[in-house]
Amino acid sequence: MTSIPHILFICQSNKGKSQMAEALMNLHAQGRVRATSAGTKAAVGSAVNAESAASLAEIGADMSQGKPKFASADDLATADRIVILGGAAQLETTDEEVLAKTERGIPLSPPTMELRGLSV
Repeated sequence: MTSIPHILFICQSNKGKSQMAEALMNLHAQGRVRATSAGTKAAVGSAVNAESAASLAEIGADMSQGKPKFASADDLATADRIVILGGAAQLETTDEEVLAKTERGIPLSPPTMELRGLSV
């Protein structure tokens, strides 16, 4: 039996981006991948971002029961892949094994649209 790959999504507070990524991955992977999330400066004791949870609920992904938590050394060691989301999250480690399986997700921003010489 092969083990299920584990992806750890990390953002700064673990209230929004990483919780959303975890919920979306678990929804779409349908058990083929296990996603978890954590924060570098987690807002422990607070709730996940309500707007994020509501928007995901519209497409069938549930993050409403998520609780912000810190990225522990064990979380980093046991993940097969680590994805850092957002520019504010900084993973402070020199562990070469952890760094080798870590990448930074680049957020997509809306395209800039300029309208020149058009009358509306």
